[in-house]
Amino acid sequence: MAKTRILEILVGTFMAAGFVALFFLAMQVSNLSASAAGDGYSLTARFDNIGSLKTRAPVSMAGVRVGRVESIQYDQDTYQAVVTMRIDEGYDRIPSDTFANIFTAGLLGEQYVGLDPGGSPDYLRDGEQIEHTQSALVLEQMIGQFLFSKAEEVSQ
Repeated sequence: MAKTRILEILVGTFMAAGFVALFFLAMQVSNLSASAAGDGYSLTARFDNIGSLKTRAPVSMAGVRVGRVESIQYDQDTYQAVVTMRIDEGYDRIPSDTFANIFTAGLLGEQYVGLDPGGSPDYLRDGEQIEHTQSALVLEQMIGQFLFSKAEEVSQ
């Protein structure tokens, strides 16, 4: 009887450790894990349309994650979305003429900010703004433009 009690305790402990591991794995996959605030530096970019970009979305260059989206606000004067990105401190040589694009990754449509470096010898510093941006492509708008152009072809 004592052996079965010890075995039950060990199985319960193993199951609890497994659930804790699954929880941390789910937090990492869903980008909800707490990141060290204050590490790195902040950049902003203005977009006409950010699609479904969310806070904590990746910021990448050449396919490598270099930071995360820290916050998204709406500027009522320019009618644009202002995206603030936290760039990791190891990536401090981003040219000042870099382009910021909003791309879609994977089948589920998760969006992220892709940075395409320019050729400027000057680098972006903390608090600066990326001037060159390209908004997210909205599938509904693209389909509407395609249908409209096909309708014009038929009517001519």
